[in-house]
This record gives sequence, C-alpha cells and structure tokens, in this order.
Amino acid sequence: MSIDPITLAVLAGRMEQIADEMDATLFRAAFNPIIAEAHDASHGLYHAVTGDTLVQGKSGLPIFVGVMSFAVKAVIDKVAETGDLADGDIFIFNDAHLGGTHLSDMRLVRPCFHDGELFCWLASVGHWHDVGGAVPGNYNPAATDAFAEAFVLPPVRLARAGEINQDIIDILLRNTRLPQSAQGDLNGQLGALDLGVKRMDELLAEYGPGTVGSALDALGDRAEALMRCELTDLPDGRWEAVDYLDNDGIVDEPLAIRVALTIAGDRMELDFEGSAPRCAGPVNIALPTAVATAYVAIKHIFPALPANAGVMRPITVKIPQGSLLAAEFPAPVGGYTETILRMIDAIFSAMAQAAPERVVANAYGTINALSIAGKRKNGQPWVMFSFYGGGHGGTPEGDGLNHGNAPISTATIPPMEILEAAYPVMFKQWALRPDSAGAGAQRGGLGAVYEIEVLEDNGAEAFLFGERGRFAPQGVAGGAEAAMNVFSYEQADGWHHPPMASKMRGIRLAKGESVRLETPGGGGYGPPSSRSPERIARDVALGLLSEDAATQQYGSAWKEGR
Repeated sequence: MSIDPITLAVLAGRMEQIADEMDATLFRAAFNPIIAEAHDASHGLYHAVTGDTLVQGKSGLPIFVGVMSFAVKAVIDKVAETGDLADGDIFIFNDAHLGGTHLSDMRLVRPCFHDGELFCWLASVGHWHDVGGAVPGNYNPAATDAFAEAFVLPPVRLARAGEINQDIIDILLRNTRLPQSAQGDLNGQLGALDLGVKRMDELLAEYGPGTVGSALDALGDRAEALMRCELTDLPDGRWEAVDYLDNDGIVDEPLAIRVALTIAGDRMELDFEGSAPRCAGPVNIALPTAVATAYVAIKHIFPALPANAGVMRPITVKIPQGSLLAAEFPAPVGGYTETILRMIDAIFSAMAQAAPERVVANAYGTINALSIAGKRKNGQPWVMFSFYGGGHGGTPEGDGLNHGNAPISTATIPPMEILEAAYPVMFKQWALRPDSAGAGAQRGGLGAVYEIEVLEDNGAEAFLFGERGRFAPQGVAGGAEAAMNVFSYEQADGWHHPPMASKMRGIRLAKGESVRLETPGGGGYGPPSSRSPERIARDVALGLLSEDAATQQYGSAWKEGR
C-alpha cells in the first residue's frame, strides 16, 4: 500500500509521541534517581517479525536504539520455542548477552495485538538501582564472570494474557538490596507499556493496520535512502584508528580497540579486527552491544538521520569472534559503558581522517561509575550509585561543552541536591576543573571536580569503575589531547590513588572521609596555533585556563589578547 507524504509525516509524529509518552511515564513514576532524574531508560516500537527498531523515544539513551532490537529478537526466539503468544503477555529479563548493555538494565517486552493479530512489539528498558551481585550498584571492577556482577534473569513471562506472575516479582525483589526501589521501577515500566498499548490501539483504530504498517515500511526505506545519500557525499577510501582502555580491572595491561572504516559509494564498513581478545575483567561487551554502539556513532556523525533500523542497511559492522567486543556468556560485561565510549572515540578518529567536518574530538570517555554504600543506624542499607560528567570534544563550529554527560546518552547527571537528600553524603566540591580541556582552534570542554564526604556514623564502602586514567581523550584535525581522569580517596593517613588508576573496589571510608573525582576534559579540534589570542585570554580571565597552561599550550602570544 502506498502512502502519501502528509499521512506519513502525521503517523511518524504520532508514533514518536507514543514512545515519548512512555519515556515520560517511567521518568515520573520511577523510584531510583538513575531513571527518574538521569533518564537512564528507553522505550520504543519494534517490528513484529524481525524485532528491528521502528520508533524510539527521544528522551531515552541512544545506545538502546540499536541494542533493544536484540532484546526484542530474544523474546521472539523464546516465543518460537514455546509456540504460543497471547495478548497481554509481558516478558522480562536482564541477560546482557542476549539483550545487550549490562545486567543493571531490566528489559520488559510486550506484544501489541490488533484484531487478534500481532502488529508490533513494545519494549521498556530501565537501569535498576541494584540487582544483587557482589557490589552494591553492580559496577564490580573485580568481576570475572556475570555471576559476580548481578542476578541473571533470562527471558521469562512476567504476565500471561494480562495476569501478572507474582512468583517472578518475588524472585526479583529477593535478589536486590533495594526491593522498594525495584518494585517502584517495575511498576513504572509496566505503566509505560500499558500506556503504549493504549495509544497504539487508538492509532490503529483510527488509521487501520494497513496504513500504519505501510507507514512503518516507508519510514525504514526512507531511513535507508537517507543514509545512502549521506555516504555518497563522502570520499571513498579506508581509514584506521586505535584507542585503548586502561585495563580490565583484573590484569593491569592496556586493551586496544581498533577500527578500519571503509567507504565505497553508498556503503560503509566498520571492521574491528585487531581489537583486544576477551579479557578476564568486566570491560567485555556482548555482540549486540557492539553493533548498537556502531549505530550510536553513526547517529552522531549523521545527526539528521532518524532512529530507525533502516539506517544500518547500507552499513556492515564486523566484530571479530573471540574479541572483548563479542564476549559470550558468562563473561563479565558490567563496565560496558567504558568500552563502547572507546569504540565511539575510535570511530570518530577514523572518520576525522575522511571528513573532519563531520566529527568532534574525543569526549571525556568515561562515566566514572561510582557506588558508595553502607548501612544506616537502623540497619537499613543505602546505595548511592551515580555517573559523572566531563568535557566534550571541540567541534568544527565551537568549543566543546563543559561538564556534559557521556555521548552514549541523552541522560542527565543527577543533581547534587537530589543525591544529598537521598543519601548520607555531602558534596564538598562540584566544580569545573581548570586546565583540563584539550587545546585547539576550538578547545575541548572542561572536566569537573567532585569531592564527596561520607556523613553516616557507620561509615561506608566505595567502588569505582572508570577509564581514561592512562590514555587521554584525543583531539582531531590537529587538536591536542585533554587531561586524564584522576581518582583519589581519603584515609586516616592521607589521600591515595587506585593501583589500577581508574578502577577499585572495597574502599572503606569512615565518617568524615571523602572520595574525589577529577574528570577528563574533551580533546581539541584543529591546531592550537589557530586559536585567537582574545579567546585564550578570555579563558584565562574566567579561570578556565591558568596563565602557565595557556603559555604551555598556545605560546606567549596569547597575552596580546588581554
């Protein structure tokens, strides 16, 4: 069935609004700040047969655009095995090797029927505050298998024909340190799916499944056509780049992420041959996560493209078997965020050689997953988990963003007021980090300094899972690298640094002791010699750049701009 452009635009807007409403429903209902404040969640509509992404909400995490199609496909395979599916069924799981990302991300998948026929799938994913495992908050830098990271749940039916299976909920709530938070987040996700089904019922009743189905097919075809047009505007060739992870948290050796980017006409290939093999620690990622990360990088490079699986039809992603980018169960994958950020950096560095006007310099490159946990006077456990910001890379049009969130995410950094109100901690610093930006014609953004003091009489224990402690965010097009990540923690005899620079578990903190994060800046764009003295002098006047650093990075001529 053909569809006119106006109807197509209306239906595209309606379906995007459905996903956006599902996002908003969960954000307002969730109990834990990582969903409610940071928006570490996502919702979308997925193809009935293939599970491909059709539409995704604009407020969720970009990494979920690609990875959730694998989650839906896992449920489709489950249904094929059992041979039955009913309207009102809901599946739930967190198995990262099937659905991508890590075990903290709980996925709910529900079929959408119309007149007794399956029309599409709806899915919800949200980062739960704690799902068991050896470390509160589940970022365990010393994990050597998935079982040390969290409770592993394969795809199971949470509901059958609309009837909730309380046994599944009981199992989930028994395997978390924070059952009230988990219950609230689960209810929020169920509410979002209920709303999504209601809105789809209204849409299908108004336009009919034939028209809506034709619109979905047309959106995929147009996404593919747009991608092919973008690729034909780029030069043909092959470009390579490599970047490194500090270590895997177990063995203190760097791990390479290599990519070869090839463009030939209206097709692109991303080949990660030569990347490090599967490692002992939790910076491995599953194959679905690696493929989805390539999609996120493509979306950054071509921002006008829609969130639709059609975008990836002209693109081949080659992930070598046995590498840390295609780890199989039960390999630990809890620190997936650090590895996919390095993949994106490597892709950007390769693309910068082909079309520097399309990319930005490396962002700060780590979420610095920090958990601080303990028990209150009444014996109740508390777990403060959060991620932290840093500088974004310089761009062809201007300086990088100061203190932004990671480019894998549209999430926000939870405000300190929320964290201090919820947990027995005090932020002694929450500030920009001077001299952390990479120099360039357009400098990178500044990183941040966070210093967190424990207020609980019983003390606490801290766990850090970060990166960029040994390999700085790189500049592009002649720009300079940024400052590296620095973590320190206070003990009775003074301040200390982790032996592995960016990862450590079991840091005992007494009341009044603190941890401090000094996060990286972003890399610079273009040669520093091209930056005007006036702009350098302005950075110095604002305290973003010291006089000594300005002279070291740009020479003494900047003083003429005063």
